[in-house]
Amino acid sequence: MKLDLLARLNAARRERRAAVVITDLASGDSRLIVEGDDYGSDPLAGEIAERLASGASGAAPDGSAFFTAHLPAIRLVLIGAVHVTQSLAPMAVLAGFDTVIVDPRTAFASPERFPGATLLTEWPQDVLPRLGLDRFTAVATLTHVPDIDDPALAAALQAQCFYVGALGSRKSHAKRLDRMRGAGFSDTDLALIHAPIGLAIGARSPGEIAVSILAEVVAAVHRRPPEQGSG
Repeated sequence: MKLDLLARLNAARRERRAAVVITDLASGDSRLIVEGDDYGSDPLAGEIAERLASGASGAAPDGSAFFTAHLPAIRLVLIGAVHVTQSLAPMAVLAGFDTVIVDPRTAFASPERFPGATLLTEWPQDVLPRLGLDRFTAVATLTHVPDIDDPALAAALQAQCFYVGALGSRKSHAKRLDRMRGAGFSDTDLALIHAPIGLAIGARSPGEIAVSILAEVVAAVHRRPPEQGSG
């Protein structure tokens, strides 16, 4: 791989942007497409979009090129160091997600309750801009506290995270939607929130609810829409 191409690829990795290296199988020449590049007129545009979305490497259908895809690690941000989070966080790590727990309440977000976990004891509106939410990030709000959950939901919607979920009953979610409409979000925006959170498997205990949430996030990973080339 040429040094200039490698430098661009490493920069994309640091910036958590998807990238694909396209190698011409006849000549051996390689080129790089990074998420956000203008590739709409590229003859391989459809295949590029699919590779940037799926992260799957492989040859083009006609055998003319090989695509080597590079995606950022999928990240799960859990808002609230609650009982559900105690079950969900270790399961998410085992499933391969970079998992972060955010809760300003240090009595809840303690190393004793979450040994080995990445804990950020700050308000979501302060810490999430530093984390840099993106389309490879899932956000689940679990506290039932509007001052904690609502700013996180707003940040996740604005960043177009691939999954946004909120714990709570239908009644509490209806109140949440009213608050967020008041903050300027449209019904189209709010329809992206999975609430009540998790797959409908009849989950009741914190552990069962954690399983339902993780299953819904995994399903969302594989439904992420292709990134569209501009132009």
